[in-house]
Amino acid sequence: MYRQHRHRRSAVARKVADPHHRAGDNREEDVLAGVGPRLRALRRARSATLAALADETGLTASTLSRLENGKLRPTLEQLLPLARAYDVPLDDLVAAPPTGDPRVHLRPVRRSGLVMVPLTRRAGGIQAYKVIYPPAGRASTLKLRTHEGYEWFYVLDGQVRFVLGEEEFRLGVGEAAEFDTRVPHWIGSADGRPAELLALFGAQGERAHLAPSGH
Repeated sequence: MYRQHRHRRSAVARKVADPHHRAGDNREEDVLAGVGPRLRALRRARSATLAALADETGLTASTLSRLENGKLRPTLEQLLPLARAYDVPLDDLVAAPPTGDPRVHLRPVRRSGLVMVPLTRRAGGIQAYKVIYPPAGRASTLKLRTHEGYEWFYVLDGQVRFVLGEEEFRLGVGEAAEFDTRVPHWIGSADGRPAELLALFGAQGERAHLAPSGH
């Protein structure tokens, strides 16, 4: 009788445990289901083709397409080169649950003399960056650029030379500017010191700033 009773208790325990096991599986499936849309958003934000990304990561274009469409369950071997290509933490691709550490781990990016520190971690949408421009005279030749989108910046330190169309402005600490980036523009330090800005821009602005030719 005792063994029979113990067997029944074990059966009940298994029945109670099974729903939790299925819930855990569902949570894992939900996490993995979100990987594809994040990969697609990251690639589109950089205007990268599947073929170009395949060359960079060593994955085939077919594999990349299936990952983005959710037709292929991602593996660590596939996600690692993608995280490197997009220069984002692996946790960002899988939307890992919070670890209790609220800090944003900053990873500066250097482009044509600029230092850009990403302050946001989500894929797509408006991005926030701290941008450090080198002292005047050390930057690349002044070349006005245009691209789709809108941009806002706030001067944290130093003096900023801002050229917008045929007009030129000088901004100091605490001053801000916003403008349509379809108008030819250029931003840089106005004197012999670096200039530090807090900048907000969308996907088009992010591509323009991170392009190898600089801003």
